[in-house]
Amino acid sequence: MRLSSFFTLVAATLLLTSCNESRIKKTSLVPLPVEMKLQTGHFRLKPDARITWSGGAGAAITSGQLAAMLQPATGYHLATAGGTDGDIRLLIDATTTWKKEEYLLEVRRKSITLTAGTAEGLFRGTQTLMQLLPPEICSDDPAGNVKWRIPCVRITDYPRFGWRGMHLDVSRHFFDKEFVKKYIDILAMHKINVFHWHLVDDQGWRIEIKKYPKLTEIGAWRVDREEMPWDSREPQQPGEKATYGGFYTQDDIREIVDYAAERYITVVPEIEMPAHVGSALAACPEYSCTDGPFTVPPGGVWPITDIYCAGKDETFAFLEDVLTEVMDLFPSEYIHIGGDEADKKEWKRCPDCQTRIRTEGLKDEHELQSYFIRRIERFLVDNGRKLIGWDEILQGGLAPEATVMSWQGFEGGIKAATSGHRAVMAPVSHCYFNVYQGDPATEPESFRGQLTLRKVYSFEPVPPELSPEESEYIIGAQGCLWTEYITNGATAEYMILPRLTALSEVVWTPAGQRSWEGFNHRLTKMMKRFDEAGFNYSRGSCRVDMSASFDEGSNSILLEMISEQPSPEIRYTTDGTDPQADSPRYRKALKMDESATVRAAIFDNGKMIGSISQKKISINKATGRQVNYNIPISDRYRGQGNNTLVNGIRGTGDFNDGHWQGFEGTDMDVVIDLGKEADITTVSSSFMAAVGSWIFLPRSVEYSFSVDGLQFTPLETVNTGIDPAEQGNMTETYSSSFPAVTARYVRIVARGLITCPPLHAGAGNKAWLFCDEIAVE
Repeated sequence: MRLSSFFTLVAATLLLTSCNESRIKKTSLVPLPVEMKLQTGHFRLKPDARITWSGGAGAAITSGQLAAMLQPATGYHLATAGGTDGDIRLLIDATTTWKKEEYLLEVRRKSITLTAGTAEGLFRGTQTLMQLLPPEICSDDPAGNVKWRIPCVRITDYPRFGWRGMHLDVSRHFFDKEFVKKYIDILAMHKINVFHWHLVDDQGWRIEIKKYPKLTEIGAWRVDREEMPWDSREPQQPGEKATYGGFYTQDDIREIVDYAAERYITVVPEIEMPAHVGSALAACPEYSCTDGPFTVPPGGVWPITDIYCAGKDETFAFLEDVLTEVMDLFPSEYIHIGGDEADKKEWKRCPDCQTRIRTEGLKDEHELQSYFIRRIERFLVDNGRKLIGWDEILQGGLAPEATVMSWQGFEGGIKAATSGHRAVMAPVSHCYFNVYQGDPATEPESFRGQLTLRKVYSFEPVPPELSPEESEYIIGAQGCLWTEYITNGATAEYMILPRLTALSEVVWTPAGQRSWEGFNHRLTKMMKRFDEAGFNYSRGSCRVDMSASFDEGSNSILLEMISEQPSPEIRYTTDGTDPQADSPRYRKALKMDESATVRAAIFDNGKMIGSISQKKISINKATGRQVNYNIPISDRYRGQGNNTLVNGIRGTGDFNDGHWQGFEGTDMDVVIDLGKEADITTVSSSFMAAVGSWIFLPRSVEYSFSVDGLQFTPLETVNTGIDPAEQGNMTETYSSSFPAVTARYVRIVARGLITCPPLHAGAGNKAWLFCDEIAVE
């Protein structure tokens, strides 16, 4: 840990500096404070300690909160009272100029003083104080034999950004009120101050609206297809009852908003429009372009064609009624209106929408969307609120006072900032926690793609293209959790932790003070706190990543192992068994000359930490040989080039891992030149299905062989036999075994679907065919 990157230390001897560094590591604060000076000694928390407060009601409330946080694990019922003579003193100092949320924490041997300009700053300071205690303080049960000691320290701290957010989608899957509160507790622990609550989408309307009871009577419920793959779910049929779902009453929402406010977290509701509103239109079809009928989709929908009619004034009256009730429930400065992924096909053929385009002097449907957003913004501004939406609200021109949430990349935020609009950065590349954080083979089912802990930590919210003046318009960043594949609270926790931990430091700590190595050291202690709190979290950062490359010179595979941990002790096996503490230790790339199943894990003091990673290596007659493509692969998914299909390396469940090749809207037809004639008895090929990404298994795989490369003799046609509606996310290997034949060339033709099947979200569009490895024995 390079402490000089983080702290300004008092000049001292080298020995004292060394001791200081050791103590700093032990504090393990996340996010890292702006300034911290450790001193010798400890404050010992005792049962008779008194908490006193001064500076108003906010200080009194925070002192009570601190006592409540300390009580479960310690068993201490600490007294609180007004004054400045307590063992722990909380002070609001309105006479000094403070940055927003700034606090000063001073721990001495006999007392602790926490000072801030506001109650919000005091509360942030209490979270730091909790982290200075042993991890057992996070337990809900009394912890015995723990010395409740806090190191003497002086901390000055404040956040880098004013918007430090985390999102939760409760439409795709519903989460009860108690879990939402637990989610808020996790945010508070990380000094997150915005909870973005995604309450409306195609698959469920989750907020009670008194004037329109059908929104929850109908829109909150869908037919139960939970046992089927998300993107292959048949719509509700006549006679079927909608039984899956749920919603929050207005009393529930007030309770949650108050709960968050007590932790100085603002709840920003998202009420989607003009698209992603299938649930609303199922309840109120009169506000669509077609008048329906609609049902609430039980799974994936693409493209998003069901949309509010922008030509009917009744639509805007309906939305204003809804937003009026929303604003009554949520005192937030911002109301999020979505605005993303709107397919405007219905607007193009809707007479009312076309009339609106003409009467308003608009050029096209993109400007009609801009009109829609501007009209909603005027209503919100007239009611003292501000509009925020996904970066598609830029299409056709941005509303005058709108704030952009940039999710598709950094471009939306750049465009907003350079035009004088505020932006919150939430790029999918760094902030979408619904994708895999480790090897898909060992992780819960998720969206395809991968976002590692290290990549989250590398996130810089302010694009370098912006000038210092333009950078001021980047008001913060947030993580997002979409829940298509997340059906319960435990999985939701697993997907955000510890990636939220990394993001919390990105948005709080000055960029120049951050260090991946330092964060990694501190994260170990944070994970112990998660254990004590009973959180379900990913240990993916303790996972071994294995990458392989084919070495043509030695005709072998070189297997490298890396980890996000600093100087990890990696132990491995090559026979498919679990690694043990006495297994070989990895020190340099392994040279693989024969097929093997390599399993590896990190060990610390003889114990395995994290999960086991696995890579299958296949050395066969096709390995490293020339592949000729009769149908070209897509330039978007070339894998590692022309030897990808014969490099001996099986791909993971992630089609972006560099070991898969993709064919869009075509079959696959390849010929492998073995280099010389050889007797063969088996040919196999492996394929992937990821129907949410329009990737399907082949209908059949044809194998044939040749001596001269011109005339091919059929071996076998393997019919795959899996209905596209049942494929979901999976990989399959199709093999053909036969009596020995002499061949130099082997041809593999996989017949794809060509287009996405009926009832699929992409029905009629080009389908993908993905292959990762061909073996010849």
